[in-house]
Amino acid sequence: MENYVNKRIDNRYEVLEIIGVGGMAVVYKAYDRIDDRTVAIKILKEEYLANEEFRRRFKNESKYIAVLSHPNIVKVYDMSFGDRLQYIVMEFIEGITLKEYIEQQKVIQPKEAVHFVTQILRALQHAHDKGIVHRDVKPQNIMLLQNGSIKVTDFGIASFSRSETATIAESGAIGSVHYISPEQARGDQTDAKADIYSVGVLMYEMLTGQLPFKAENPISVVMMHMNDDPQNMREVNGSIPVGLEQITMHAMQKEPRARYQSAAEMLLDLDEYKRNPAIKFDYSYFVDNEPTKYIDRTMNNIKPGDDTKNKVKSKTTAANEISDEEAKTNIKVIPILTGVAIGLGAVLIVIMAVLALFTDVFNSPGKVPNFINMNYETEIKGNGKYDDYKIEIEYEFNTQYPYGVVIKQSPEKGEKIAAGESIYLTVNTNKTAVVNDVYGQSYLAAKQNLESSGFVTAYEMVYNTSVDEGSVISTSPERGDTVAAGSTITIYISTHTDEDAVFVPKLVGFTAEEAAELAKSVGLVIGQVIPKDSLGNAGKVIEQVPAENETAHPGDKVDIYVSTGKAPTVTTEMTISLPYKNGNAGTLKVYLNNAAVDSAGAEVLLTGSTYTFTVSGSGNADSLIVRIDGSDIYSCTINFTTDPVTVSNEKTIADAYADSFYKGASSNIPDVSGLTESEAIAKLEDKGFYNVVVSEKTTANPANIGLVIDQTPSVKGIDKYKRYETDTTVVIYIGKGVLG
Repeated sequence: MENYVNKRIDNRYEVLEIIGVGGMAVVYKAYDRIDDRTVAIKILKEEYLANEEFRRRFKNESKYIAVLSHPNIVKVYDMSFGDRLQYIVMEFIEGITLKEYIEQQKVIQPKEAVHFVTQILRALQHAHDKGIVHRDVKPQNIMLLQNGSIKVTDFGIASFSRSETATIAESGAIGSVHYISPEQARGDQTDAKADIYSVGVLMYEMLTGQLPFKAENPISVVMMHMNDDPQNMREVNGSIPVGLEQITMHAMQKEPRARYQSAAEMLLDLDEYKRNPAIKFDYSYFVDNEPTKYIDRTMNNIKPGDDTKNKVKSKTTAANEISDEEAKTNIKVIPILTGVAIGLGAVLIVIMAVLALFTDVFNSPGKVPNFINMNYETEIKGNGKYDDYKIEIEYEFNTQYPYGVVIKQSPEKGEKIAAGESIYLTVNTNKTAVVNDVYGQSYLAAKQNLESSGFVTAYEMVYNTSVDEGSVISTSPERGDTVAAGSTITIYISTHTDEDAVFVPKLVGFTAEEAAELAKSVGLVIGQVIPKDSLGNAGKVIEQVPAENETAHPGDKVDIYVSTGKAPTVTTEMTISLPYKNGNAGTLKVYLNNAAVDSAGAEVLLTGSTYTFTVSGSGNADSLIVRIDGSDIYSCTINFTTDPVTVSNEKTIADAYADSFYKGASSNIPDVSGLTESEAIAKLEDKGFYNVVVSEKTTANPANIGLVIDQTPSVKGIDKYKRYETDTTVVIYIGKGVLG
């Protein structure tokens, strides 16, 4: 395996270090010299370059990720598929895999698990909307950033056709066996519901601290996915809320149609759980002699003709079985009984023929009564006069008739029909109801609200970012409308995934004219063309809004910033600590490259406080010096070639602060960063500071949880020279997890 560390790829990417090694590729951290950013480069291993299957799989990954643009999916910037080198350039992510986090924490708390799964489902819904099934959802392919954000990675086996899956034994498993769906394990064709199953397994692992199926070899694990039920989650961890267990197990149903039908549907239930952690869901099943049918609110999603592969076996009991002796006796009796049955049957046929030919027993025509304007409940239903007819009821809303009366009938009054034939009556249901106001409620709350008032509900997802995802935008009929009781109310639910959106192309690096053509190719137009000072690339686009790969609608405008070729003027704000000189006044002056910055000079009181000023520069790294009464107290180098600027070579003149202390001070406050609470308190008390207040502060780094990550007063920089009275209150901040 060739090592690319310290090499330059395509005269653009400077490879810095290896950050990951997979089955078919190595991932490097690199610096992009053109776009001035850190990236991750995934390079296909040299030994697989001649393998057409691996080359195709590697290309597939880039192809699928390139069409995706979502904050929870890793971005692709560039790719190359040469004969000697194949690589994908991706967004560099500072973080750890979710698998590593699970191994650190052992068990993930419900609130945090829901936070992670919600982001994963949003990413998958975006991919599914683009027709892409990940097919390898597992915590090793999910990155956790320090701020708690999730990034889904590795679309290497996404959307492979059935012919490419073969069997587990032949292909080495498409998808990791511990998270694989039953249909994927069987080699069946898969869709988005395979990813739902894998998310369910991931939830099971996070909440219980163990995988649902474990065995000595991969084949056994696969068979368990297809045939076995996992241990009840609450038996493993009794603190798991019932509703969260139900969501997880619903996602892990063996039959795809018994699971959530989409990531969006699963998100709705997670939203309900977040609103009410004590919620319990009704995922119920029944068994009869028909194919197994799934009953819940997703039944409307099952298309006619769908079937299940699980069928209920007929019951066979000892009472149905015949002994050998009984069988022999029956053999002798059967001919006699058969003869008797044939004789009786012949007589019965003759009698029935005579009755049919010479009487009206089987066909007594009668005249249809008039049912119009009769009340069905009080005058027709249960009335023995109409027992000879089969009354079929339909309902219709009509304001011209009273509620409950018959407004139509078929056959009409006076027509002749035989006994037992059907008469169809249309009953008026002009009982009205006002549509409830459920705007802004969650889908489940709105559904329950409307159905409790007697309405039937349906729902549609509508792109709308002004309303919280999963909440009701509106209904049809609208709130406050008067409609027939029992009417169907369509609930429109907000989704932040826009199916009509287009991806904004990369315009940076092109002229304004070229950018206009690129925007036009996807239905967008150029808005403002704004000159912007920037060294190099004169006349080329250096910035665009919206950015590359963001979503927009056909006809939307894209603003572009075009380089003037001139270095931009950059202004920065600087803050320094002043010495303590008994509160006396001093003259402060600031020099940039030995030239006085007039706007930064001032008369200051030397009380140990801070002083803030601004300086500006253009295209250079300038030296800055701060003086008080002619003596240097601070210096640094400011690089004005970047925005924001970078500051280096900082130097504080210690002699200027040698006498800096507060009146009555007795000691310096020690730095207790990185210590535990008890260690920090002990160190402070050792210095005489007994007024210690302990507080908490969120940290995304698991290594900092339980340790001091900050303190007040500050002991950073020049502040470490200050002395304080020992009765000063010292606040230490202990790190806690992102979600508490």
